[in-house]
Amino acid sequence: MPEPLPESLKTSSESDRDRHFRTDHLNADLKKRSVRGGAVTLVAQACKFTLQIGSTVILARLLAPQDYGLVGMVTAVTGFVALFKDMGLSMATIQKAEINHRQISNLFWVNIAVSLLLTLVTCALAPAVAVFYNEPRLTLITIVSAIGFLFGGLTVQHQALLNRQMRFTALAAIDIVAMAFGVVSALVLAWYGAGYWALVVMQIAIAIGQMGGAWLLCSWRPSLPQRHANIRELLTFGSHLTGFNVINYFARNLDNILIGRSWGAGQLGLYSKAYGLLLLPLQQINAPITAVAIPSLSRLQADPQQFRNYYLKAVSLVTFLTLPLVILSIAISEEVVTLILGSQWREASFLFRFLGVAAIFQPLCNTAGWLYIATGKTDRMLKWGVFASSLTVVSFFIGLPYGARGVALCYAVAMLLQVYPCMYYATRGLEITTSDLFSAIAQSLVAAIIAGIATIGVKFVLDPILPVWEIAIACTLVMTILYVAIVFYLFGKKSFYLSFLQEFKQRR
Repeated sequence: MPEPLPESLKTSSESDRDRHFRTDHLNADLKKRSVRGGAVTLVAQACKFTLQIGSTVILARLLAPQDYGLVGMVTAVTGFVALFKDMGLSMATIQKAEINHRQISNLFWVNIAVSLLLTLVTCALAPAVAVFYNEPRLTLITIVSAIGFLFGGLTVQHQALLNRQMRFTALAAIDIVAMAFGVVSALVLAWYGAGYWALVVMQIAIAIGQMGGAWLLCSWRPSLPQRHANIRELLTFGSHLTGFNVINYFARNLDNILIGRSWGAGQLGLYSKAYGLLLLPLQQINAPITAVAIPSLSRLQADPQQFRNYYLKAVSLVTFLTLPLVILSIAISEEVVTLILGSQWREASFLFRFLGVAAIFQPLCNTAGWLYIATGKTDRMLKWGVFASSLTVVSFFIGLPYGARGVALCYAVAMLLQVYPCMYYATRGLEITTSDLFSAIAQSLVAAIIAGIATIGVKFVLDPILPVWEIAIACTLVMTILYVAIVFYLFGKKSFYLSFLQEFKQRR
């Protein structure tokens, strides 16, 4: 085997190409990059949230619940198939300490081949989807939706390289522009009476925008596949992660399939919209922190103490932001649904409240995935997925005879039962204990519960005398002021949380 060329003899193209894979320069100012990346990603999420909530408000009035139900039936299938598009290889690219051009090129072609196969398989399954739901319109919806897989396969490794290099500004720009492209496309089609096709086209437009942005902002270009690229370890990592995602997706979407088949598009539309509305604000918080946390934790694998400190601070920030949001949503569920979706969706408020109970600790459990991925232990992640998903599936079947409300309530109970074992198993063998986790979230949890009880009292008093929007504003103010006051002053955490804001300002 020939020896590698010395640095002095490398061509300029080789040196330029290598910069996409090296990460040694990131360790010198990892904290600065994390803070700056968190700030950029949070701003991007705020923009995306504005686009999402704005489009939801308008589309919910232009489209009927049945339109969302039809697309929800297809999404339960295409979303499952889409899990194989990535094959976990984007996270393998981000997590691996050392990679090279040949390895990433081979992974790129693996993603392309898988995406093409998934497109063909989905098109072949389209008639079966229509028969399963007894809805002929689903055949064409499924076929058109499958086109998005092709664009997704072209995007995976370019976005992974941007993430590996912690180029969060570029990633944020891609997401915002792509979402804006999709939202505008959907609004135009819905305005002209396209119905459910507006929702279908929106997802394809977003995929096209992401592909174009990733290729424009990441200058790396793949070479042809090469033998002996040594990607077996990357494929093993990705296969375990994909296995977890498949099992988890099946468990999280079986409720849609069961409700759609047993109770029809109307019930499914209410259920899926309530679930999506609840997750929307949580995703705006979880997504940017996760996008920064996984690359950062991956760079800290060799330093257990710094790894522990970074993780606990991130968990504390996640729960500080999400707990009051979820409890407020439960307290004013009717007002939230009515204001955002309209009075015709009022029945979804009961589902919204039950699902909110399930979401209280969901952001915390999501951080377990950071630990599995950053430490390369996706095999353990897969084992946990099998256990947790089994419990979730059982809860769906228990609640199904009672309709969407029964499913939502049983799902909430199952999620609460999983919290402690989830975090115990994820932290086993690390310098992090469950006591550390409890300490990181306890004060935010207590403050959110106290503020939530006060908010319910305010709503009870104001409900007979004020319109819906005034009640929502009053309750939000009470929840926010009381929660912040308890955390900052009663528990003395003001300097801890304001330090995040100060660092954001310093690193802008």
